Amino acid sequence: MTDTGNEYDVIIVGAGAAGLSAAQVLGRQQRRTLVLDGGPPRNSPADGIHMFLSRDGFSPLRLLETGRHELRAYPGVQVVAGRATESTGRIDEFAVTLDNGERHYARRLLLATGQVDRPWAVTGLPERFGRSVMHCPFCHGWESRGKSIVVFGREPAEVMLAAYLADRYTREITVVTNGPHTLPEPILGNLRELGIPLIQKPVTELSGELDDLEVHFADGSRTSFQLAFHRAPVEPQTSLAVQLGAELLPDGYLRVDEFAQTTVPGLAAAGDLARLPALPDGLTLVSQAAADGVRAAVWLEQGMFRAALPVPLS
Repeated sequence: MTDTGNEYDVIIVGAGAAGLSAAQVLGRQQRRTLVLDGGPPRNSPADGIHMFLSRDGFSPLRLLETGRHELRAYPGVQVVAGRATESTGRIDEFAVTLDNGERHYARRLLLATGQVDRPWAVTGLPERFGRSVMHCPFCHGWESRGKSIVVFGREPAEVMLAAYLADRYTREITVVTNGPHTLPEPILGNLRELGIPLIQKPVTELSGELDDLEVHFADGSRTSFQLAFHRAPVEPQTSLAVQLGAELLPDGYLRVDEFAQTTVPGLAAAGDLARLPALPDGLTLVSQAAADGVRAAVWLEQGMFRAALPVPLS
C-alpha cells in the first residue's frame, strides 16, 4: 500500500455530474479537493441527456469532459483516475484506499458513486440498454411519441411504466413479463382498461436497432417494436458508506438528510446512490445529480468553516 501523504479538505468519490459539480463549488471556495474517477458513468451509452437547461440532448460524456475542463481553472482541485475500494476513519480523519494501493486522507468525504443497472439477462437486451432500450419516461418519453413500444417487466413498478407511457406518449404498447408473473389485480385491471396487452411467454433474445427491434420468444414466435422500455433493477453503490457505518434505507439507497449528510458525521452523499427517506424512490436525472452535488458541497463547506471558527457558534 502506498501512503501518498496528501491531505485534502474533501475527497469526492465519483466523477459524474454530482461529483464534478461538487468539486467546482469546493474549488471556488479554495478547498483542497481530490476527485476519484472510477470509470464511465451509468449513462455513458446514452446519446444525450435531457431536462438539463442549456444542455438538452448533450452527450453525457461530453458533459463530463466539459466539466473537467472547467475544473482546470481551480488549482486546488485534482482529478485522479482510480477506483476507491476502502474507506475508514471519521470526521476530520477520513482515509480512502484505491485499487492501486494508494491511500488519501481528508477532513470530509463526499460519495457520488451512483448506481448500476441490472437489466434482465436476455440475449441482446443489456447491450442495447441506454440506446434502444430506455428506462426513464422523463428522460426518453418525448422521443417515444407515437412509437410502438415493448415494456419489459414483471414487478408492479416496472409494469406501471407501460400505463404512464400510454397516458403520455403512445397507445401502441405491449408488456412482456418474460414468463409467469404475480401482478396484483389493480395493475392488471389498469392494463386491460388502457388496452395494453400482456405477454407472459419467456423471451430468448432482443435483436435489431432503434425503430426496428424484434423480440424473440421461446416458442419460436417473434414480435416487432420500434422501442423498448425496461425499468431494470438498480444497485446503489454504497459499499464505502457501509464500511463507515452509514445507514441504508430498506431499498438499499443511502440515507441522507436535507443537507446531503449521511448518518456518519462528515460523510455526505450526492446523486443516484442516496435519497431522502420521505421520497418513495430515488431520482436519476443528470440535472438532479448536479444539484445534489452543489448542495452537498455547500453544506460541507459551511460545516468546515464553522468548525474552524475561533469562537464556536451555538
